[in-house]
Amino acid sequence: MKILVLGGTSFVGRAIVAEALHQDAGVTLFSRGRTGTGLFPDVPRRIGDRDTGDYTALRDGSWDAVVDVSGYVPRHVGQAMAALGDRVGRYLFISSNAVYARTGVGPGSDEDTPRRPPVRDTEELTEDTYGPLKVACEDDVVARYGGRATIVRPGRVAGPHDPSDVFTYWVRRAARGGRVALPGRPEQPVQIVDSRDLARLVVRLLADDRPGAFHAMGPAEPTTLGGLIETCAHVAGRQVEIVPVAPESVSPVLPLVRSDWPSQQRSTARARAAGLPATPLAVTAADVLAWDRERGEPTLSTGLSPAQEAELLAGA
Repeated sequence: MKILVLGGTSFVGRAIVAEALHQDAGVTLFSRGRTGTGLFPDVPRRIGDRDTGDYTALRDGSWDAVVDVSGYVPRHVGQAMAALGDRVGRYLFISSNAVYARTGVGPGSDEDTPRRPPVRDTEELTEDTYGPLKVACEDDVVARYGGRATIVRPGRVAGPHDPSDVFTYWVRRAARGGRVALPGRPEQPVQIVDSRDLARLVVRLLADDRPGAFHAMGPAEPTTLGGLIETCAHVAGRQVEIVPVAPESVSPVLPLVRSDWPSQQRSTARARAAGLPATPLAVTAADVLAWDRERGEPTLSTGLSPAQEAELLAGA
């Protein structure tokens, strides 16, 4: 199978390329060539720029499938489809859990849950526009490719090489042990998907030539935010005491802390039936801990500093 990956050198795309190569697929990368230049040295690269609309490098060649990891606004998707036309068999678009309506949705919602209205009049990615822009992208892919379109909607993705620091914050914090400030409810449900599970689902869907929309959610067993912190502590060999603190005492809110619990609990039944694996949360946490330590534990872009947390705990 020949796969073209739009993106492919950062986190989710990197995991998808690694899995595709593991399955002996022929992979071609299309990117700006600015990140991950040392990755996958034997993989052909086409250099272009989706922001400027430069798809010249894709004017020839054909592929059994394209995986669009880097499409965030309808222009990205429309120009890619115009450049590729029918020289690709299946178009698999990496969308987001953020496409769904935020009200009137209960636990266990499936892929047919109502989505938010599409947005096409901006390319500014914000909390309010990210999901609706992805809705517009989904609509355009399905309109162009029909039964040759596949949509994957991940929840929060975790794993080594994650640039967001969302899961890494809790892994690193739990590894210090002791009293942990939590400006939220420990019983809050959390859905984390391992980046490698997401990658395996993507490659399986392509191998099976399967259309439709699929949730990419995890972990293997349902967990809570408190349970996640305790799991991270356990793999590091530490003990923690979770100390709830007032949510309004922390701004912005800490990673994974949410108030709209019911609307964030998705069914994974369709994706599991299609081949989504279920890596235990402890394995994901252990691998992220090892990766974070190997890279020297740089300053994180999110979360509390030890001094900020100590101040919160002193007043708890």
